[in-house]
Amino acid sequence: MLPAARVAAGGSFMQLRALGGSGLTVAPLAFGGNVFGWTADEATSFRLLDAFVDDGFNLVDTADVYSRWVKGHSGGESETVIGRWLKKSGKRNRIVLATKVGMDLGDGKVGLAPKYIRQAVDDSLRRLQVDHVDLYQAHQDDPKTPLEDTLGAFADLVRAGKVRAIGASNYSAARLSEALQTSARLKLPRYESLQPLYNLMERPAYEDELEAVCKGEGLGVINYFGLASGFLTGKYRNEADAAKSPRGGNIVKKYLNERGRRVLDALDGAAAQLKATPAQVALAWQMARPGLTAPIASATSLAQWQELAGAARLQLDAATIAAIDNASR
Repeated sequence: MLPAARVAAGGSFMQLRALGGSGLTVAPLAFGGNVFGWTADEATSFRLLDAFVDDGFNLVDTADVYSRWVKGHSGGESETVIGRWLKKSGKRNRIVLATKVGMDLGDGKVGLAPKYIRQAVDDSLRRLQVDHVDLYQAHQDDPKTPLEDTLGAFADLVRAGKVRAIGASNYSAARLSEALQTSARLKLPRYESLQPLYNLMERPAYEDELEAVCKGEGLGVINYFGLASGFLTGKYRNEADAAKSPRGGNIVKKYLNERGRRVLDALDGAAAQLKATPAQVALAWQMARPGLTAPIASATSLAQWQELAGAARLQLDAATIAAIDNASR
């Protein structure tokens, strides 16, 4: 993964990173757009996006299904907010715009069949108010549709100029390898990136098999849940902290165990030494991992974003990385 450029970030400089063989270069931290139009209203979302770009970052990741899980929402809310921001700000050429297709939107709108992909991309482009997306990702595998059909449909979108590059999310190592082999065999565009679940508390799903495929094939990796749903911020340290958010109970139940406390202790120690926060250290650890392009994280306030942005300025030495690595195994 070769650095392609340097951009200012809060008074310092950070390297942009190549996203696989896509020709796209991205800053080492991506903004997760699941909050736009949900926990961040439109005005707040605009401020967050402006701050994100003005701080030198560029990869904005969303999906057509965001935020269908909210009562009264039907999906497309995040894309719509981003589209309105793009129209108002005129900053389209300053971002790498990524969205996804394939999750269930209801009324049969699900999967990766060619006819549906063609419909879904046009719907996303309309909501985003753009003529193309930079990275179009299969949000999950669709075993009912042959890979050659899905990849052929994506190839049509690339040829039509609606999509610059394609990526995969939530694929198994076996299916990702099969997709890459199918692209090579049929001379079709290949998945140039993977979006897996990965953080200090969720390591095996990526490290056991997917990491080797991504490194061997030169894929970019933009992992989601980089802060383990907020656990790695240090917000949840005892049972009572479960009341701090609607999902706090699940987070405490899942992560607040001996290993979780070990990880928080390691993050606390590094944060104190570096005059940083646990969240910054957790993201910096991911940015320092070979083969990982950019973790995805979300913020719902400018103060939260400023904290996250600080992660890109942290330099962890080998001893600190090893200590965090060992605590999280």
